[in-house]
Amino acid sequence: MKLFFAPEFSSLADHIALLETETAFEIAEVDLESKRLGDGSNYLEVNPKGLVPALLFDDGAVLTENVAILAWSADRASHLMPPGELGRYRLLEMLSFIASEIHKRFPIYFSLPEDAREAIGDDIVRWFGFLGPRLDYGYLFGEAFSAADAYLFVMARGALAMELPLGEPYPDYVARIEARPAVQAALRRERAPGKAQ
Repeated sequence: MKLFFAPEFSSLADHIALLETETAFEIAEVDLESKRLGDGSNYLEVNPKGLVPALLFDDGAVLTENVAILAWSADRASHLMPPGELGRYRLLEMLSFIASEIHKRFPIYFSLPEDAREAIGDDIVRWFGFLGPRLDYGYLFGEAFSAADAYLFVMARGALAMELPLGEPYPDYVARIEARPAVQAALRRERAPGKAQ
């Protein structure tokens, strides 16, 4: 199995979740501008959308999109799934919310001239604020880390790096998740020269 990623992009969430499952997999870096892989091959042959992430299975099947890969990971590691009868659906609900209300606003923000970014930045901050009270017990679904937290972590980390005023509890939330062994391992792998498999 191989995860196609761009360093510290949204695919970092999938990298973290896959490491949390303790499933063996390789990684391959994608140059998002050229759509080329490190060996010079064309990434569009793996994922015609040209976006990351993509998960290539040993049988040749390919799964794309953060929501799908994170849900697949949670299906393989029960600790990544919220508890209860509706746990799987609560996870899908949260992953979809993060994808549609937070993640998709970042490319819009960066596509605008600097003097036109304030409104979309305010919108990003508003949706983070909407989720903030859910973190009172540590994570999105209480005291346990989930696949949705991997996704929100990556988004919040990026927003804080952009100096968006997320306020509490996000700096502590990001720091707490960044200390997790799987997160540290994913960051090391994505920063390693040649992206060692």
